[in-house]
Amino acid sequence: MKSLQRMTALALGLFALGAQAGFTPGPLVDSTWLAANKDKVTILALRADLKSFTSKPLFTKDRKTGKQKLARVGGHIPGALLVNYKKVRGARTIAGKTVKKMLPAKADFEAIMQKVGLNKDRPVVITTKGLSSANMTMATRLYWQLKYYGVDDMAILDGGLAGWILDGHEVSSTPARAPKGNWVASAERREILATSEDVDQARRTGSAQLVDNRTLDQYLGVWRKSYVYAAGHIPGARIFSNTLMTLPRAPATFLPVDKLTRLAKGLGLDPAKPTITYCNSGHLASGGWFILHELMGNKQTKLYDGSMHEWTLEKRPVTALVLEK
Repeated sequence: MKSLQRMTALALGLFALGAQAGFTPGPLVDSTWLAANKDKVTILALRADLKSFTSKPLFTKDRKTGKQKLARVGGHIPGALLVNYKKVRGARTIAGKTVKKMLPAKADFEAIMQKVGLNKDRPVVITTKGLSSANMTMATRLYWQLKYYGVDDMAILDGGLAGWILDGHEVSSTPARAPKGNWVASAERREILATSEDVDQARRTGSAQLVDNRTLDQYLGVWRKSYVYAAGHIPGARIFSNTLMTLPRAPATFLPVDKLTRLAKGLGLDPAKPTITYCNSGHLASGGWFILHELMGNKQTKLYDGSMHEWTLEKRPVTALVLEK
């Protein structure tokens, strides 16, 4: 996609919002920037399928045009550290109930990232395969967790590995294991975390707008995830589906901020109002948090970590416009 112009526009937009101080130019970088700076940052390759880290990209030839097409994303950016997405979240006990897929306790998350090989005092760039919005929100979830525990000089590779490959950059399929890192969690930023009580207060008083980042069928109650115990959405919540956040195909790049802002307003949301985002487990909602808090600059945005899993586990009220079968 050869995105020098895109990166320039992105940098200007972030400057206007007051991008964070540090080596990374803002919350998103493209492959052009990363290729020029990859030896100065720690690249985290976030995967749910670990085998893809050492597989090779697969290309096929288009029968009509004869051009090569990327059929399978594989491998990693040379020097990247492998992060198992299935290990970065865990169960927490809240009011006597076991809540799954939560932000680990400070010491536990610190140990997880040290095992990955993360070191302190070095900028971080998070990458995924870049196949879809759900794939990119894996990156926003880890970003939110690192932010919560004190990391600021950090960015996500827009379009992920798919964009990196299509831009013609080098890919490695060599197994790599890094020595234990020395990263230390330096904060607990509770101002970006919402609890069930925060959500309930927002529902009852309107102190914050509630944003559901799931798909429309789940919001309406047509179906639910197995770990969500009632179909529908939190009363008063408006939908801003994760499927609207990025392009639907690989490389899944985030929509420009002006388009995301128009979408949010068109869905009845105020991008500047105090906001709590949620989904089923806090995965997709991290994308909503990232867009509002990091790209739009709304620092009054929180993520409800337990989301519908915790909300329905606690038997709190749910609205369903269409009952599941």
